[in-house]
Amino acid sequence: MTSSSPIGVFDSGLGGLTVLKEIVRLLPEYDFVYLGDNKRAPYGPRDFETVYHYTLEAVNWLFDKGCPLVILACNTASAKALRTIQQKDLPRIDPTKRVLGVIRPTTEVIGDYTETNHIGILGTKGTIDSASYVIEIQKSFPDVTVYQQACPAWVDLVESGEHLNAKADQPVQDCLHGLLNQCEGIDTILLGCTHYPLLLPKIREFINPAIQLVSQGEIVAESLVAYLRRHPEMEKKLSREGKIDFFTTGDTTTFGRAAGAFWGEEVPAQSASL
Repeated sequence: MTSSSPIGVFDSGLGGLTVLKEIVRLLPEYDFVYLGDNKRAPYGPRDFETVYHYTLEAVNWLFDKGCPLVILACNTASAKALRTIQQKDLPRIDPTKRVLGVIRPTTEVIGDYTETNHIGILGTKGTIDSASYVIEIQKSFPDVTVYQQACPAWVDLVESGEHLNAKADQPVQDCLHGLLNQCEGIDTILLGCTHYPLLLPKIREFINPAIQLVSQGEIVAESLVAYLRRHPEMEKKLSREGKIDFFTTGDTTTFGRAAGAFWGEEVPAQSASL
């Protein structure tokens, strides 16, 4: 391999690092470029057109970095921009490149977790308003009933580092009550935002321990491994030096320090302009 052809991973901020961490665990020999659009985060409250525009800019930036494959490790971007980019933009930009999201891999397996056929989804306002999870889960598991709850304050709690202190108690309880009050039979809750795994200890304080909490990172990573197995033409393009580059549109020092909560250690971030 004479040139670098890394896997691109994009998120509106830091949450996608929870997905990247699981992907690297399964594919440690591959190269990766992570891009966080921290300057314009959060994406959750933004309208469809804005999220699509921002996401397409990020995808093109990662393509310019040599990435033949980009993972949208952001539920809002996956819900509001992925389909349009796949159907309208990729044929024009480069039909050989691919952009994948986090919603479909999750919805293809989430029904296997529930025994009551009642699943709850916690997500940003943008993800919940798109109804993407409801639509996709029904395709794979028509007998499952899906209940949704937007948690508009959760991303800010995580990004500010206040997700495990007392300030998070009320916002977490409010969203959990809003979800669980819709149906007593919910036995599985999907964390439909890549920031939310950092709230797992706090969430568990306020729910029945019998309820399963499902994060996306491991599911998406396993799905990517399967995708590369099915598509050797893409797998052969990817470079393998075990290199990871982190970029942010925000302040690099702030990103590098805050990334420690997601990655396990501070990361050396570089500046990106979209």
